[in-house]
Amino acid sequence: MTNQRTAIFNAAFSCDAHFTAEDLLEKARKLDDSVSRATVYRALPLLTESALIRELDVGKDYKYYTANKDVKTFQAQVICKDCEKIYEIDAPFMEWYGKTVAEKLALTVEDQRLQVSASCDQLKAKGCCDRA
Repeated sequence: MTNQRTAIFNAAFSCDAHFTAEDLLEKARKLDDSVSRATVYRALPLLTESALIRELDVGKDYKYYTANKDVKTFQAQVICKDCEKIYEIDAPFMEWYGKTVAEKLALTVEDQRLQVSASCDQLKAKGCCDRA
């Protein structure tokens, strides 16, 4: 693996929050200033296909990513439409549900996700949000 890809991998796994490709580029360049935007964009599908990171499409022009770190149960995402904050919520029922439905249809689950879009009650009431 090249030094640039190692920096991208390390940057992805050092992120505590969700990140975009541009966030990852910035963080990877702090580890190795020779990392190019093209290398980041070529590495993301490889990291996603190998299940090292998860891609989150939140309906924007860009995607978010998160590293698969010690995830012991399925995760659902609750996305605040106001501030774009993404909350990861344990959703252990998803494994059972996906498997049960797929078996009834004689299918095998390859991927499943649950995303909930929400708006901030505090923002509506007070005009600002503490969580943003």
